[in-house]
Amino acid sequence: MEASGFTDHISRRFNKDIEDLRNSVLAMGGLVEAQLSKAVSAIVSGDSELGLRVAKDDYKVNNLEVNIDEECGRILATRSPAASDLRLIVAIIKTITDLERIGDEAEKIGFLAAKLAAMDRPADSYSEVKTLGNHVSQMLRDAMNAFARLDIDDAYAVVAEDDRVDKEYEMLTRQCITFMMEDPRDIKRVMNVTWVARSLERIGDHAKNICEYVIYMVQGKDVRHTVFKTSSDIDIESD
Repeated sequence: MEASGFTDHISRRFNKDIEDLRNSVLAMGGLVEAQLSKAVSAIVSGDSELGLRVAKDDYKVNNLEVNIDEECGRILATRSPAASDLRLIVAIIKTITDLERIGDEAEKIGFLAAKLAAMDRPADSYSEVKTLGNHVSQMLRDAMNAFARLDIDDAYAVVAEDDRVDKEYEMLTRQCITFMMEDPRDIKRVMNVTWVARSLERIGDHAKNICEYVIYMVQGKDVRHTVFKTSSDIDIESD
């Protein structure tokens, strides 16, 4: 579905308001993607300074959430949007909440990266964390692309992908438990790794949520808590 379908109004000013709003969300998504990428890189490379820098920069994500939320409130109060426009604004308010929470998880990973950098590093340089991090980063990237294009097929694909992330997380957690049982001296370091993995799994959940909002925008259908894999699993026409 074309994004312009949500911005075809008599008022040119309203058109610009809606387009500026969408662009702000995409900018926030880009910042969060960068924060996540740096946080994972800090873990893998053992870069304490990079991890702390990610944590310190979380305020930028928070500021964007506040600004976008205020703009949504202004549009709701002055434009009284209806139908698809109202769905768009509601979905944006929900989306920026999930993006802010992803930023929070990236902040946690940044702090954990700084802690892990001061500990003995495993021979594999946290390859499992890197794999999970890359997978979740791709999910987030695909979620924001689905938002940008209002592409529900891509959105459904990301929602389905969350199951794979959950399985990778469970496998990594089991591996960490095994390591702690084999060498209790390594418990502190491995616990930090499990917390990193948990944050990554939560980021996957938030990326899934964003795609559910895209589906809601386009189809007007709330698909939360629904089991499906493709758009054909829900037969509903969009406005």
